[in-house]
Amino acid sequence: MAQHQGAIAVAVSGGGDSVALMHLLAAYARARKRKAPVVLTVDHGLRESSSKDAKQVAAWAKKAGLTVHVLSWRGVKPKSGVEAAAREARYRLMGDWLTRHKIAILYVGHTIDDQAETFLLRLARGSGLDGLAAMRARAPWPVAGFPHLSVARPLLDITRGELRAWLKARGTAWLDDPMNEDDAFDRVKIRRAGKMLADLGLTASRLAAAASHLARARAALESVTDAVLVRATAKSSHTGHNGQSGLLLAPAVLAAAPREVGLRALAALLMAVSGQAYRPRFEALERLFDRVTAGTLGKGANLHGCHIGPAPKADGEFALLVRQENPRKTASSLKKATPVR
Repeated sequence: MAQHQGAIAVAVSGGGDSVALMHLLAAYARARKRKAPVVLTVDHGLRESSSKDAKQVAAWAKKAGLTVHVLSWRGVKPKSGVEAAAREARYRLMGDWLTRHKIAILYVGHTIDDQAETFLLRLARGSGLDGLAAMRARAPWPVAGFPHLSVARPLLDITRGELRAWLKARGTAWLDDPMNEDDAFDRVKIRRAGKMLADLGLTASRLAAAASHLARARAALESVTDAVLVRATAKSSHTGHNGQSGLLLAPAVLAAAPREVGLRALAALLMAVSGQAYRPRFEALERLFDRVTAGTLGKGANLHGCHIGPAPKADGEFALLVRQENPRKTASSLKKATPVR
């Protein structure tokens, strides 16, 4: 494991975006005299050529002088929801590997085109502000269970076409995934609609700009939420079952804030105490928020790996204590966690 200390990792599927990122990061490391990036590629086993493709990525990485690790998704594959399942499996495999090798950041090759497609996908699913603000340049790990990891996206201002033009100019090959032509996948349908949308003025850059505007609104809300959290919480001397202290909560401060801000503050508090990267499901969060602010919590409630109940020694307005839930209950509680919508 020591061989990877101080290194960065890059996810490479073999597609043009990730292959370009691999070479760009390698060049950056050489220019700055830093450790070369470690390449991670996943053999997902969803088509006959997946093993061959993973070996090709490994060959390209080794030719570039990089260390590469092929991670295999084994077991029965789902017949429906393949996109989501494959994504989950990918990030779990890479998250486990990064954790074992003490690397905290994974670089991925998402582009301005991916940002636009993500915006449209989330719009079609009825996402709210956070979902439509789309992808951040630096974000928490996309699946639960890896609170110490994050994802970096340095190519969000570059188009897919620009990256492929750069690869062609230097004579570098990449793979074209046939799944990117399969209309069974929502992202492929969105991609096919791209030309028609562009004719209407909804180009990838315009859509990405809309996501960027919403991201600024999200940042403003997060700033206000942070200010509310400072006012609404305090450290507690009470020690829970795991030896960690919880946080005291002032319900009246949440109640006085605009509802959206109060909900965000409560979600952030639960995430901080539980260590989870995702918020609780919105419906469950709203129910808890209403009980907290109405003073009808009674002996307490469990949500998102946390127990929220009366503080052992109520200190003025800080009447509630939020601490980690009993371990045997935590697993079922965390099933209520959900990605941002």
